[in-house]
Amino acid sequence: MRSRPQKIVLASGNVGKLKELSRILGDLDFIVVPQSEFNVSDADETGSTFVENALIKARHAVAATGLAAIADDSGLAVDALDGRPGVYSARYSGPGATDESNIDRLLKELDGVPDEQRTAAFHCVACFLAPDDPDPVIAEGEWRGSILRVRRGDGGFGYDPVFFDPELSCSSAELSPDAKNARSHRGKALQELADKLKTLEWKQT
Repeated sequence: MRSRPQKIVLASGNVGKLKELSRILGDLDFIVVPQSEFNVSDADETGSTFVENALIKARHAVAATGLAAIADDSGLAVDALDGRPGVYSARYSGPGATDESNIDRLLKELDGVPDEQRTAAFHCVACFLAPDDPDPVIAEGEWRGSILRVRRGDGGFGYDPVFFDPELSCSSAELSPDAKNARSHRGKALQELADKLKTLEWKQT
């Protein structure tokens, strides 16, 4: 059984993630701080799955701070590319990859693929790890859609301009931040993680 933490380190320095996680965990009374507050370096993401990379990040943050940690890993999986770019989404176009170069490579690889075969999904795995318990709490989220032929919208980041949500009839980059969070793979994973944490039995300290 885990001791209930007062403070949790987020294994990321991303301000947007910090705000989203703090909002979702609001009624659990945890103080969430980014790992950058402790000068923790980014972990080497050497895993072959989103779960492995999320756990690598969480264990790295726990070891560096001695605090409980929450980490996530996410990426885009395109069905016609056998799940690529997957865990390599952020560095798909090689060393020095940018959002633009990654999208360029993706669109080039999908050139000639008909619309009905351009299905894809954003995946996210989020995990909670306590320093006194080796068993992580793991949650997952998925956002299904398809890949457009040209960029649409100027919001978001990563592959958002070419990821099309068929239910909303727009790209991820055309959504407001709040609308995106309500639909996104990361928002779903973090919400599921929060729900699981609410049901845990915590050791009295």
